[in-house]
Amino acid sequence: MNLKDLAHKLGMSQTTVSRALNGYPEVSEQTRERVIAAAAAAGYRPNPVARRLATGRADAIGIIYPLMAADLGDTYFLEVVGGMTEVLGKADMDLMIASASPADEVRTYERMVQGRRVDGMVVARTKLDDPRLLYLTKKRIPFVAYGRSNLPGPYAWFDLDTEAGVRIAVARLAGLGHRRIALLSGSPELFFVQQGRKGYMGGMANAGLPVDPQYRVESELSRAGGYQKMAQLLACQPRPSAVIIDNQICGVGALRALLDAGVSIGKDMSLIINDGSSPDALMGYDITATESAKPHEVGVKIIELMLELLKGEAPERLQVLWQPTLKVGNSDGPCLD
Repeated sequence: MNLKDLAHKLGMSQTTVSRALNGYPEVSEQTRERVIAAAAAAGYRPNPVARRLATGRADAIGIIYPLMAADLGDTYFLEVVGGMTEVLGKADMDLMIASASPADEVRTYERMVQGRRVDGMVVARTKLDDPRLLYLTKKRIPFVAYGRSNLPGPYAWFDLDTEAGVRIAVARLAGLGHRRIALLSGSPELFFVQQGRKGYMGGMANAGLPVDPQYRVESELSRAGGYQKMAQLLACQPRPSAVIIDNQICGVGALRALLDAGVSIGKDMSLIINDGSSPDALMGYDITATESAKPHEVGVKIIELMLELLKGEAPERLQVLWQPTLKVGNSDGPCLD
């Protein structure tokens, strides 16, 4: 059944039926409900091209990732995408994923926005001062930030409390008798990395422990970076007895470095990963981790916020910070020296 057939069956004009299906405010609620019920009973689905021309909407949400080789095997990211796709599918919308060079991300946003390919954007791996958020704000493009930023003015965001997660990890290790606790972080321009640093410094102060600068290392957000920085920590004199990693991507490489060095994890070296651990990296270990949510749940929540934003909800009412809990595994234990 096409639009003409549906309109004839209802005894309405095609224009009225089209406006009812597309949510135009001038159509009464009674008429809208009648049209929607008839369309569902007849198995009618609007032509997507015609619908986009009529409404001016793309029926798609975009996410641009500065993809690196490691991201292609990042199961966490793929599960987040799965959650996003599930919710968008129920809303008859699509998720458009585009890759971009980290050095020229804004240009990719410009192409997607100027081409009217999406109705809104999800911005991941937010930076302290993020030009992508500034661009979308200037162009008045709806967006939900996956992470926070120093962006002035209200905006919609979803985040996991990295500061609280790292603080919990420090308290756990201090309670096990560790004094030489290291922090392996991602790139310093990322907002969550700065939050993790605050949690580390606050946790060490609360435990009455000194902070040795050699035990604070920063890495690019990759497995290779995590591997290299863990090797650097192992070379410290004295080396730390415990390491907290503020992200699971670097955690994969760091774990591999410990295994290659013959370090007994949980005995010679304790390890806690903030924001969970990648299931393909466990290598027989049940990693002690701070976790706020499963990645699929993260994707679901981000798109729920996006759909509310597109309906006209104020951005300042769409700000969600999920708190972590500690999941104890076998990668940490009492300090033996």
